[in-house]
Amino acid sequence: MTTTIIRNAIIMTMNPADEIIHGDVRIEDNRITHIGPGAPSEADRVIEAGGKVLLPGFVQTHIHLCQTLFRGRADDLELIDWLKQKIWPLEAAHDEESVYYSALLGLGELIRSGTTTILDMETVHHTSMAFQAIEESGIRAFSGKVMMDHGDEVPLALQEDTDRSLRESVDLLQVWDGAAEGRIRYAFCPRFVVSCTERLLTEVRDLAEHYGVLVHTHASENRGEIAMVEAERGMRNVIYLDHIGLARPNLVLAHSIWLDEEEKRIIRERGVKVTHCPGSNLKLASGIAEVPELMRSGIPVGLGADGAPCNNNLDMFQEMRLSAYMQKVEHGPTVMNARTVLRMATIGGAEVLGMERKIGSIETGKLADLILLDLEDYHVYPSFDADWFSRVVYAATRGDVEMVMIDGHVVMEGRQVLTLDKPRVLAGANLALQKLLRRL
Repeated sequence: MTTTIIRNAIIMTMNPADEIIHGDVRIEDNRITHIGPGAPSEADRVIEAGGKVLLPGFVQTHIHLCQTLFRGRADDLELIDWLKQKIWPLEAAHDEESVYYSALLGLGELIRSGTTTILDMETVHHTSMAFQAIEESGIRAFSGKVMMDHGDEVPLALQEDTDRSLRESVDLLQVWDGAAEGRIRYAFCPRFVVSCTERLLTEVRDLAEHYGVLVHTHASENRGEIAMVEAERGMRNVIYLDHIGLARPNLVLAHSIWLDEEEKRIIRERGVKVTHCPGSNLKLASGIAEVPELMRSGIPVGLGADGAPCNNNLDMFQEMRLSAYMQKVEHGPTVMNARTVLRMATIGGAEVLGMERKIGSIETGKLADLILLDLEDYHVYPSFDADWFSRVVYAATRGDVEMVMIDGHVVMEGRQVLTLDKPRVLAGANLALQKLLRRL
């Protein structure tokens, strides 16, 4: 057994009482065994926090690692044009090398800014390379190949046969679900109703139930998308998903901006989870999700940066601020306060993934996914009589993240990601992009 003590920290637990405790955290192997003053002094390693802020790691519930290489290449477009004109052709040009370096680039950014768990959706091909990058990085991840067996103006390289899409997904699941000592889980990822046949979606429903995994898809992100679904399937997105039996507690819907009252009822009653992506929704001019209403009705809502080409960062600090500010414009200054938003970014995200008993808060028995913030700087002062939630959500930045621990392992220290070779990743990403653009 390996023991680590993080000593003399300001511990923002994000437990049900949102307790803030001054003291120590003891970790045995990958689990938290003590919180508060007076941790046993003997340990294999002692990390002196020196009054820095210890938080549960951020949980991002909608990410596209395969798109990180496309940062800055699909700006200033709405969703359907963004997909058809830019993203689908770029994804179609991916090879193993470009998927690998795209994933590494995104993973470095995520870890560097304090994210310890992600729900990721890859592209159609070469997903094993993304899983390899995930394993190397040390991050906790749910991921899967995107599934697309239907749709107009889809590049040939992304057009799938239904049986092959299902078979490849199951093959990946059998290799990667539970890999890295359980740190990696598989999720079925039908892209959205527009790009999937009903047979594919119903088979995914049954396979996900059989294997006990999540289904991760997009829904009601854009009014044009909803009109396409209504024209083809005869009903709105969430109503259709419920009609075919896919609206279940293991379903995670990214965006869910344009919901009617019946769709909100279905999501609430069926136990469906929602991911809010404020940066992406603003940049693509998709709209503002009714997050305060969804949360008041008891629907679990997480936060995600989406992909680099529609954001253009994967930074939870930015997403937290945007999620608060955009709702205040709509509903007044008291909604989405800092405490609410920080819970969305931590324990709320864990609940979306069905992981709230394992991660998302600093409690004994939970996995040691932790981040240490150094708030001794101009932009987060004064500290006297300050509200800790306000300092973290409204003032702190990703540059304040000093240490990241995932599953009991320190993966970033002194603001340096230890699991990745930064010069190699940056050079590899540039070279892989050059080759991809020649294929494009």
